[in-house]
Amino acid sequence: ILKTLNSWFWWENIWMPINVTWADFVDRDGLVFPKPHQLYATIPYAFVMLIVRFFSERYVAVPLAKALGIKNVRRVKPQPNPVLESYFRECSRHPSQSEIQGLAKKCNCTARLVEKWFRRRRNLEIPTVLRKFQEAFWRFSFHFTFSIAGFIFLYDKPWFYDIWQTWVDYPFQTLLPSQYWYYMAEISFYWSLLFTIGIDIKRKASGHAKRKDFLAHVVHHFAAIGLMSCSWCGNYVRIGTLVMFVHDTADFWLEAAKMFNYAHWEKTCNTLFIIFSIVFFITRVILFPCWILRGTLYQPTFYSTTPVIAYFLFNGMLLTLQGLHLYWGYLILRILKRFIFLK
Repeated sequence: ILKTLNSWFWWENIWMPINVTWADFVDRDGLVFPKPHQLYATIPYAFVMLIVRFFSERYVAVPLAKALGIKNVRRVKPQPNPVLESYFRECSRHPSQSEIQGLAKKCNCTARLVEKWFRRRRNLEIPTVLRKFQEAFWRFSFHFTFSIAGFIFLYDKPWFYDIWQTWVDYPFQTLLPSQYWYYMAEISFYWSLLFTIGIDIKRKASGHAKRKDFLAHVVHHFAAIGLMSCSWCGNYVRIGTLVMFVHDTADFWLEAAKMFNYAHWEKTCNTLFIIFSIVFFITRVILFPCWILRGTLYQPTFYSTTPVIAYFLFNGMLLTLQGLHLYWGYLILRILKRFIFLK
């Protein structure tokens, strides 16, 4: 069954134009092609990314947070109690008065001590402002770094200015070293987020509402990895780097706004959020459909009269992404409306 599925997955008609086979994707005459097995390297790269994250959060984010006036609040841990811990995890984090009385009898202590234990235990679940700042700093650092790197990688490429150039000579387009490292870094970053999704603050799966948020993030990260990996296998690298660049350029403004929000620098936070909103609408609501989607939906039909299956798969995923952009844009507009009219 696995062999059959593997042969179906790598069927040439899914990935490339008619009369082109995988044998044509062998390096030759100065042409270098992306190879699917190279994606295995993103897993060890993801662990390298986690090491970089650990040191940047500890030795850069923490001193920066202190300089901005953010203090590390140490919370008092409750005394170890297996009965109360089990009830907290499996039944309720906010027991009623009658339940507290019952637990007090089981533990042979006063109801007040049980209330105090639950209050302290709940406080442990609330992330500290410093921890929030550290995570925002890491995401800011990555998106900011690769916004600059993406611009350096793309500014002298003809397809950065003329979207038609993404399809010239396709699929026989050579892979550049900058494209290789751009892809490896972006995919590794999303793998690293998946590896830490259970311990990262916003992604903790505790409580009904947060479980849905947890699942949404898992789906989003897998979709991002899948989209980038498939574009790598089909040598849609030129258009893929443009998609990554468009997304990174807005994200770091939001993370910067969060960092200053945690530091209670209200005016700076508000200014950064307004800049984020402007950049978001320019990149995701205007550039993405009018530039990227025009290059993936409309232009390939001029180079091939028979679109391959990948054409529909990739465009389906990109259109879904555009739907998310519009949804997030709607939420941003609501925030801006409250900010402008309700102060």
